[in-house]
Amino acid sequence: MVAPIPKNERRRLEVLWQYDVLDTVPEQVFDDLTELAARICEAPIALITLVDEKRQWFKSKVGITLRETNRDVSFCGHAIMQRELFIVPDATKDARFADNPLVVSDPKIRFYAGAPLITPDGHALGTLCVIDKVPHDLHLDHKRALEILSRHVMTQLELRRHARELAATKQERDNIRADLQRVRDELNDARRQLAQLGKPVPASRRRTIRASSKGSRGK
Repeated sequence: MVAPIPKNERRRLEVLWQYDVLDTVPEQVFDDLTELAARICEAPIALITLVDEKRQWFKSKVGITLRETNRDVSFCGHAIMQRELFIVPDATKDARFADNPLVVSDPKIRFYAGAPLITPDGHALGTLCVIDKVPHDLHLDHKRALEILSRHVMTQLELRRHARELAATKQERDNIRADLQRVRDELNDARRQLAQLGKPVPASRRRTIRASSKGSRGK
């Protein structure tokens, strides 16, 4: 089954793009949270995924070399449709995923649990998910831990976005100050030029001008 599309998809994508995180380099803070999720849930694979128009891209990954997959076949494309954990105990027995290429071939997903990354205004950008190649379920404590870690991932995304916005604001402020200083310098130059035009001609300079004028008439 192809991953469904949320009703608010256009706005969701606009919000996702505002975070300016797609296709960025790995960052330790996200890698630490992914590894922690894998260890707590005793899963060989853990991912921080972001779902854009046609793909799910991995901001962080443990136990897998892929950087992204098609959105159509993604489990996370289903997970972002809800606010609570999305769990598939055995993908081979789930009609939505039994024929999925990620199930029938590498990485041969059997178990999946994804906690959606929910923005402050309620948009699901992707997930923090754990994956296993054998069917099972999560203990209650593991479910709780995955939800908590997903909120920490979202907090880091928010901090990253705010830092970028502050840097952009500072740069804009510096540019405005530079423009104002340039205007001040131009005004000061104009004042100096006007002042020079308005100065009386010194007596010595007037005598030189008159003498030059008389000489010209004599010729």
